[in-house]
Amino acid sequence: MKFLPLLLLLPLVLLSGCSTSYQSNGFSGGYSETQLDDNVFKVSFRGNGYTRRERVSDFTLLRSAQLAVENGYKYFLVVDSNSYTSNSTYTTPTTSNTTASAYSTGNYAYGNATTTTTGGQTYNISKPSSSNTIVCFKEKPKNGFSYNAEIIFKNITKKYGIEHSAN
Repeated sequence: MKFLPLLLLLPLVLLSGCSTSYQSNGFSGGYSETQLDDNVFKVSFRGNGYTRRERVSDFTLLRSAQLAVENGYKYFLVVDSNSYTSNSTYTTPTTSNTTASAYSTGNYAYGNATTTTTGGQTYNISKPSSSNTIVCFKEKPKNGFSYNAEIIFKNITKKYGIEHSAN
């Protein structure tokens, strides 16, 4: 029974060292979306402290493509895009340990002590996020740069080895 609390913490520890996977928004980040009109969506992806900005940008684009396909569209335009990073720091606790020895001879006492201090390291944590506002189309629009949702979906899932279907 002593090890039960440690066993319960093991999955959290194992997951905490990984970058955010392609998933719906959760504890370690992920994607979310809001439908703004019939064919307009705001898509966001939030990474954790182990996630690179390129991965966050790719997963925002991947979710945009997936939404387009899921809603019966073949193309989409990114009409607004934002990328940002939240920065924080964490400083480990400081611990000091002192060992000492003393001895005496006659009326005199002698001794020495050694103090060792550990901890106090500060870590910078950057959590990247990205959002796209997209407009979806069934036919390739003549104005503006558009993405082919199926091609984006295929290439980004291949790049990251993601097992998902576009529909």
